[in-house]
Amino acid sequence: MKSFSESYKEAGVDVTAGYKAVELMKAHVAKTMTSGVLSGIGGFGGLFELDVTDIKKPVLVSGTDGVGTKLKIAFLMDKHDTVGIDCVAMCVNDVICCGAKPLFFLDYIAVGKNYPEKVAQIVSGVAEGCVQSGAALIGGETAEMPGFYPVDEYDLAGFTVGVVDKDKIIRNEEQKAGDVMIALKSSGVHSNGFSLVRKVFTVNEQNLARHYGDLGTTLGECLLTPTKIYVKPVMELLKAVKVKSLSHITGGGFYENIPRSLPKGITASIERSAVQVLPVFDLIAKTGNIPERDMFNTFNMGVGMIAVVDKNDADKALAALKAAGEEAYILGELINGEEGVIIRD
Repeated sequence: MKSFSESYKEAGVDVTAGYKAVELMKAHVAKTMTSGVLSGIGGFGGLFELDVTDIKKPVLVSGTDGVGTKLKIAFLMDKHDTVGIDCVAMCVNDVICCGAKPLFFLDYIAVGKNYPEKVAQIVSGVAEGCVQSGAALIGGETAEMPGFYPVDEYDLAGFTVGVVDKDKIIRNEEQKAGDVMIALKSSGVHSNGFSLVRKVFTVNEQNLARHYGDLGTTLGECLLTPTKIYVKPVMELLKAVKVKSLSHITGGGFYENIPRSLPKGITASIERSAVQVLPVFDLIAKTGNIPERDMFNTFNMGVGMIAVVDKNDADKALAALKAAGEEAYILGELINGEEGVIIRD
């Protein structure tokens, strides 16, 4: 007998919609399968066999995050196939900061009403993010929660596990004055600062459809640009040179994230003119009359990831990133000091 409850459906939860959503997402999930996956979708747990052939002392590294209020943009535009990329990116970009290679990913989708086609669109983005990062999507949960979320809204969060050899963990302890900071370009606002973005633009369907010349697209399309995933270029960088630290520039911008990867007594010195600010950030600052200090303390400003290397390795690092298809440039250097971050005019 198939699972079905008329009483539960009358309460707002249609279990058959959940079954249809699972069927629709299977093709997307299949694209993410890697050699370590031992279980299919639908079980109570995702099984993954850890291959430690080339790892002497395997250390598992975990990370979890969500998409945040960027989802409000997706709701207004009725576009749901990219926010999953954001969800994966926010997790995997964190774990690579200690040198870990992502192995697998699980998602959690909470909906006011389960529209199977919409859920499948969301998962298609999650799967794409997993493909980009080389991680397998081995499980997840879709929860229908009537009365908790509006019927046309949802929340999305995720969780990843990676692995790194203990002797190769990036511990942020060897940095010194004179080391070089290399910026890896962002794709846009990524998934942080959207509460401020929505306030600045008084976000609604009309404003999101507005074209801005400097953006080359509508505001909505620009804001929904998925967070860039840095896993593959960073893995190539780690092969090419000794990376002393990696910083994922998320909420809190430069002033919060860069110091997290610096040892005591070392400050990041950045020339303002060196930062290749994307047009969307100039538009946000101008429209909202936001002080530059607040912009650098909220957004990535066009820099999604920062790697610190010895100055003698800078050219080799840039070449490795370029070969991996990444746009990167020298952002600044480390100096002695306790300020954490200095952005010089």
